[in-house]
Amino acid sequence: MILVRNIRLPLSAGEPQAFEKALHTARIPRGRVQHLGVAKLSVDARHGQPKLVYTVAVTLKDPADEAAFAARGGDVTLHEKADFSVQNGTLPLGHRPVVCGLGPAGLFAALLLARQGYKPIVLERGPALDERVKAVEHFSATGELDVNANIQFGEGGAGTFSDGKLTTRIGDELCGFVTEVFLQHGAPAEIAWKQKPHVGTDLLRGVITSIRREIEALGGEVHFNTALTGFEQKNGQLTGIFTTNGTFPCEALVFAVGHSARDTFGMLMDSGLQLECKPFSVGFRAEHLQSEIEKSLYHEAAGHPALPRGEYQLSQHVGERCVYTFCMCPGGQVVASASEEGRVVTNGMSYHARNGKNANAAVVVSVGASDFANDPRRAIAFQRELEAKAYAAGHAAGPYAAPAENIQSFLEGRGQLRIGSVQPTYDRGVTAADLGALLPGELADTLRAGLRAYERKIAGYTAPDAILTGLETRTSSPVRLKREENFECSQLAGLYPCGEGAGYAGGIMSAAVDGLRVARAIISRYAPAEG
Repeated sequence: MILVRNIRLPLSAGEPQAFEKALHTARIPRGRVQHLGVAKLSVDARHGQPKLVYTVAVTLKDPADEAAFAARGGDVTLHEKADFSVQNGTLPLGHRPVVCGLGPAGLFAALLLARQGYKPIVLERGPALDERVKAVEHFSATGELDVNANIQFGEGGAGTFSDGKLTTRIGDELCGFVTEVFLQHGAPAEIAWKQKPHVGTDLLRGVITSIRREIEALGGEVHFNTALTGFEQKNGQLTGIFTTNGTFPCEALVFAVGHSARDTFGMLMDSGLQLECKPFSVGFRAEHLQSEIEKSLYHEAAGHPALPRGEYQLSQHVGERCVYTFCMCPGGQVVASASEEGRVVTNGMSYHARNGKNANAAVVVSVGASDFANDPRRAIAFQRELEAKAYAAGHAAGPYAAPAENIQSFLEGRGQLRIGSVQPTYDRGVTAADLGALLPGELADTLRAGLRAYERKIAGYTAPDAILTGLETRTSSPVRLKREENFECSQLAGLYPCGEGAGYAGGIMSAAVDGLRVARAIISRYAPAEG
């Protein structure tokens, strides 16, 4: 396949014009073409009138001719699909591998193991998706929290209640495998070519359930409402695991528990395993009118039907720290994401259509090991302390209501909330609070400096009606369980730390890829257990 990049066209143009320009650029006669398609489509709004920027995929009737056309260089390149295959190992495996956690990392690890004939046993502390959705909706309506069935825990992991973004910076060939699996299981076709693909939480739920059913159809077992509680080991080798539903013999465990399994992190440390601090971030959710964001990004072209919903990604170094936006949800809502009683956590979510009135994004500041004397327990305690403060600040408005403040008020330290054109979307309700008082003073001041810088990048970012809702504390895991080059834990043979909770991923795509890497390491070493 030939890729022709940087086909820049006005908004009024469409795919036929992109195809013609691509063939002209590559000097390919149409009579030699087997197929034309859009490989990528993005928007360049940096210089006045936005432009559509296409990458066109060209397949020739005689594939042997493709290299010669691609050799002309420039924006024309040859794309050869990465060959992803893995050979089963020969070392005897006494029992079926176990995957702990059914978020993206665990899901894709289990899928690859199942496809290679290993019939994995999958443990998930929360329920299946249908039951999980009911629990989340019940919490949103009543404030009655199920600590094992919520936006953090249950089938699909935390990413299921998000924007369903598949963007990543890791550049791994396995990203293509993940995309292909999503497509096989019902994700929108556009994720194959959009520059910033997203599935949406509504469609993602069906995709995740379908993948799990494939795992089961291939002989895998999924045990819901089953949490890992301890290890059996002999001479430094894992031999079994304890769970809330009994004991499982196990010599190979994919540990993919997600970034919020604090009780499990505590169990690891109590078992004698050493965790290390890793960077994470804390802050708020910022809400603006989606239409105002698009006016700033697209200028006079805002609202044109050819344009996608406007997105932004901002960062600003302030001294030794970085203030940045994270998980931006166009046309989305802010959701109550607590997984422990008496603590408020915010996150963002959007449906595939992204047709809500508000845009929201996390605005957070980085913290790291030096803030906690490299003590993982102190890092986890810091998150919990902030969430308890947020709960106390919002509780007057009801269980799990959130503290909120206009951005201008936060910049001036006034603790005021005036609701105007931006209606807060946080589902448990909000109440006015001094958000700066909920954070250490240095972090609050750093966030203020970052927000002032954002105003210079997106006009109106600190507009009077814009709202901050707090607190956002679960940007990523605060801890890492160290592993070796073979993906095995350096302290316990047979334990394979994996995904975001173990400190090796950040987001759906990178977590899924990490799950594949870990599964591949197990597959390459062991033969499937007999029976």
